[in-house]
Amino acid sequence: MKSNPKTSVALKVLVGLASFIIIVAGMRAAAPLIVPFLLAAFIAIICIPPLMWLQSKKVPQFLSVIIVIVGILVLGWVFAAMVTGAMSDLSEKLPFYQDKLTELAVQAEEWIKTLPIETPDNVATQYLDPSTAMDIVSNTIASIGNLFTNSFLIVLLVIFILLEAASLPAKLRAAIGKPDSPLSQYNDVIKNVNKYLGIKTLISLGTGFTIFLWLVILGIDFPILWGLLAFFLNFVPNIGSLLASVPPIILALIQFGLGKAVLTAIGFLAANTIFGSILEVKIFGKGLGLSTLVVFVSLIFWGWVLGPIGMLLSVPLTMIIKIILESSESTKGAAILLGSGSEAKT
Repeated sequence: MKSNPKTSVALKVLVGLASFIIIVAGMRAAAPLIVPFLLAAFIAIICIPPLMWLQSKKVPQFLSVIIVIVGILVLGWVFAAMVTGAMSDLSEKLPFYQDKLTELAVQAEEWIKTLPIETPDNVATQYLDPSTAMDIVSNTIASIGNLFTNSFLIVLLVIFILLEAASLPAKLRAAIGKPDSPLSQYNDVIKNVNKYLGIKTLISLGTGFTIFLWLVILGIDFPILWGLLAFFLNFVPNIGSLLASVPPIILALIQFGLGKAVLTAIGFLAANTIFGSILEVKIFGKGLGLSTLVVFVSLIFWGWVLGPIGMLLSVPLTMIIKIILESSESTKGAAILLGSGSEAKT
């Protein structure tokens, strides 16, 4: 009995779709376990170039790993000290900001009543609710605390990954049964992820430092905290920079009024235009090989599956999937759909 080709294709599509749904559901359920492993893997990928450089200078592998890990711990400690110090000061001033926000809500309510339109009562106080602002701040503090809680596990994972990094290519060749294989796919993953994370880190540092200086000039409270927030959220494509601008703009409005709030917004717009829309695009060019739509959809998808860390890692994860799809003739079409369109023109 011959099978219908159309039925076979439809069955394969259904099986593939069902498998995809099961995998995604499993990843979402296991997100608290998966996220530390992903963070450790990407940190290890960033650390591989300095690790290999140390080993090329005849530094023993274990000592090289120790040197790299110490560097990571020092940077992590500096970031943690700055963030926790700023968050502690912010928590102390929250009652003052709450009172000021209440005053602004009352003033906005009185101004709205002068407009020649009918509006619900207490519309301004509903949208400028101080308790809502305090809930957002407390949730942010809790998220940062959870990240620091997992830091010990992440550091351990990075150490073990780096210790295995030197022998991993040989293991992969043995596993696939091709001792002389160049492992171009493995090298492409490391190269592209390193390129993206390296350049994105430099762009984010420039953005965060520029915003820090601008807020210092304007006299906005906690410029270090907002500069660090701009640095971290700049890794989130499309909407990260917008989210980072909201707290300091509101704070400038509370501290000084509308004029400084507008200047704060102009500073964020200028920094993100220069570093994000000009320098980043010029440096990356077509190097990422992902379409704008795919980048945005991957941001939503990985954020839903893995939470905020998934949004940070959305582009590297999608790049890895694209590279894996390109390695097989049967899935190369899917890789072209994820691409920027340059593959289709060649």
